[in-house]
Amino acid sequence: MKEINLGSLLDVIGEVFSDEISIVVSNTTNYLYYRPSKRIDLKIRPGDPVKEGTMAFKALQAKQKVSEFIDRDVFGVPYHGMAVPFFHNGQLQGCVTSIYPALSDGKSVVTVKSSDGWIPIPFGKVVYMEAKDKKTTVYAGQVTGTHKNTLQEFEYLLPKDSFIRCHRSFIVNVNHIEAIYPDTHSTFVLSMDNGERVPVSQSYSSYFRKLLGF
Repeated sequence: MKEINLGSLLDVIGEVFSDEISIVVSNTTNYLYYRPSKRIDLKIRPGDPVKEGTMAFKALQAKQKVSEFIDRDVFGVPYHGMAVPFFHNGQLQGCVTSIYPALSDGKSVVTVKSSDGWIPIPFGKVVYMEAKDKKTTVYAGQVTGTHKNTLQEFEYLLPKDSFIRCHRSFIVNVNHIEAIYPDTHSTFVLSMDNGERVPVSQSYSSYFRKLLGF
């Protein structure tokens, strides 16, 4: 099968899986294909060497399926997934890996830095988060504070049934959306119950509509 046809086939196969799942294909030494999800992007590029410590590396070394949690030391973000090696005529050819956000460790609050100290905010009271000035600003009703975690790290921690990435700079709690308004170029603006408005970018608009079912 020609490489271009293989890439097209993998793109189609990727559509079968949830937008929550990233897919990686490698040979025995290098990554060949990568489709990031909307929640996890490990910044893998075709041609990059298979990194030591990853599930793909472990599956290739062991020549068997590997399923486990990988901490943030490998790619800078924690994740969970499964890697399955494939063979041809008994010879190891490569590996297919699925990657999805790891489950939260049970925390139910985000503790933000305010001008007076630190304030624990229950997840349910968080209205939205915004990445700016190399920090994440958390908005929760009358409380606003900053946190050192990136939005990508918060995507791992926050319950995915309530929080959705809608923009490279925003995560929203869907339970605090009062209305959704169309904007230019097939995008949207969210009216939040704290009086603020949050944009939905074009790259996230179809994902956002799919998750909210409209």
